[in-house]
Amino acid sequence: MRSDIVKKGVEKAPHRSLFKAMGYTDEEIRRPIIGIANSKSEIIPGHINLDKITEAVKAGIRMAGGTPVEFGVIGVCDGIAMGHIGMKYSLATRELICDSCEAMGMAHSFDGMVFIPNCDKIVPGMLMAAARMNIPSIVVSGGPMISVTRKGRQLDLNSMFEAVGSYKAGTMTEEEVCDLEDHACPGCGSCSGMFTANSMNCLTEVLGMGLPGNGTIPAVYAERIRLAKTAGMRIMELVEKDIKPSDILKPEAFQNALKVDMALGCSTNSVLHLPAIANEAGVVINLDIVNGISSKVPNLCKLAPAGHHHVQDLYMAGGVQAVMKELSKKDLLNLTLMTVTGKTVGENIKNTEVADYDVIRSIDNPYSKTGGIAVLRGNLVPDGAVVKRSAVAPEMLVHSGPARVFDAEDDAIKAIYEGNIKKGDVVVIRYEGPKGGPGMREMLGPTSAIAGMGLDKDVALITDGRFSGATRGASIGHASPEAMEGGPMAIVKEGDIINIDIPNGKLELEVSEEEIKARYKEWKAPQPRITWGYLGRYARLVSSASTGAVLK
Repeated sequence: MRSDIVKKGVEKAPHRSLFKAMGYTDEEIRRPIIGIANSKSEIIPGHINLDKITEAVKAGIRMAGGTPVEFGVIGVCDGIAMGHIGMKYSLATRELICDSCEAMGMAHSFDGMVFIPNCDKIVPGMLMAAARMNIPSIVVSGGPMISVTRKGRQLDLNSMFEAVGSYKAGTMTEEEVCDLEDHACPGCGSCSGMFTANSMNCLTEVLGMGLPGNGTIPAVYAERIRLAKTAGMRIMELVEKDIKPSDILKPEAFQNALKVDMALGCSTNSVLHLPAIANEAGVVINLDIVNGISSKVPNLCKLAPAGHHHVQDLYMAGGVQAVMKELSKKDLLNLTLMTVTGKTVGENIKNTEVADYDVIRSIDNPYSKTGGIAVLRGNLVPDGAVVKRSAVAPEMLVHSGPARVFDAEDDAIKAIYEGNIKKGDVVVIRYEGPKGGPGMREMLGPTSAIAGMGLDKDVALITDGRFSGATRGASIGHASPEAMEGGPMAIVKEGDIINIDIPNGKLELEVSEEEIKARYKEWKAPQPRITWGYLGRYARLVSSASTGAVLK
């Protein structure tokens, strides 16, 4: 056992003494020691219940003959951090989470690891750590929040951000906003649409690192506790058979994940996180690969914000495994890959069927023949940009309009709320990328403001930052290279015409090459916004969004 290095032989008597100081018995010390990375906190709704998940995992480990050892992991609530300096820290914490899990796992020589995340950056951070450490590992999340219907409207967190825009536009009263506030988020769990947290929890299943149901069983269901107990038992089997992440996270596993990503219409943030996880596994995922898969895989689901269904509906329709079964009918998935169940993908989905073809479309009747995410290129974004195509109104798939240029998200939000953005405009928000932000802020504020004011079918947004998975409309993010590194976003001027052609993957600035060169001669990179602390270090080390914003 790996843990023998901290517990076996007379030489390790001091180590065993420290275990006994915490109450561990000789029998517990003799057993395989399983590290549990628990990101439970009292600041994230998706993590407030993780103490219960952790206790269930521990029960499963003990039933299967192991000794669970829990440690804590940080996490940022993207919703609470949204729209202020806090959001600069969100993406940056992904690397902290990965590093801290690695440090704990390697320093204490655990025989296996159970990772318990639920929300946006915590899921990919833990998957990155699992790939990096390459010891037997399994991921079990806390589950999605329930969406409730109030006065004929199904609610989620996005309802609240859009309500603010509606209030500013004069179409909703403060009392109505407060009523929504009391009911939009009814309890624990990751926010209920196909936002980033649920996207990554679903894709964890597809990668083979989570048990079937990991992405969709609601947080408040007893089945979620049973899943956690099963995960605890399963890690012991993975340790016994020495099945490691490197046996699961093959290039084909990431291709499967991207294909299901397209079918589900996941958050554009998945295009940041999958390459980062792949990087730790020694696998290359780039925007060209993403685009190639998007062109071949149909979009089968329109979950909020793209449609009115929520993750609980996906669960009742058969879940992620049913989506995979549907894709397999056209031989779109590799079914031979190993998973943490100890079985192959094909064996996992063998007896699965779609229970509701209104939620999961048939492979022969998709919403579109291409995937939910599109990669755009052109003279404005030579290294690419990303848009959630499935959440764009048909009338905005092709659009030309004048640029309204802002050097920070806050300035753009102010202009939107003051009514200075008009139909047809293309809002450009720059210097918000990984380096420029720093931290590549999510921009649910401006997109929700536009939607709340009824402009989501008339106004496009382009940024070198990123958008929340809750965003809908023609919201184009990850513009690369970012403005801080001299990408063309930096030389866009107020009133420039920008041409968007999502079906053909084009994003062009209607300015001559000569004029672009002349503007570059006058351009100087602005001073970094933050040079101190963790964000200062992050800004100096982080790579482009087009490569997953990993640290160099």
